Amino acid sequence: MKISIELSFYPLAEEQYKTEIWAFIKRLRAVEGLQVITNGMSTQVFGDYDLAVSHVMAEIKHVHQTTGAAVFVCKFINGDRSQVEAET
Repeated sequence: MKISIELSFYPLAEEQYKTEIWAFIKRLRAVEGLQVITNGMSTQVFGDYDLAVSHVMAEIKHVHQTTGAAVFVCKFINGDRSQVEAET
């Protein structure tokens, strides 16, 4: 089963917030089998359900253990939504 996850990561009161965000994204991109796409507002992760969820949750935990306060806004939807459907 496939899943699509959209994440927004907000490190609070971090002077190096861009560094924290990019480190998070790079760790996810290093996972073989995941497709990770970023834009100016969020990061999307596509792949096998168990692989994607386990790695995203592990990275969220890592951030919470190693940084100050951080907020994550997440959307989880079943299926691969990486391709935009054609307008009918």
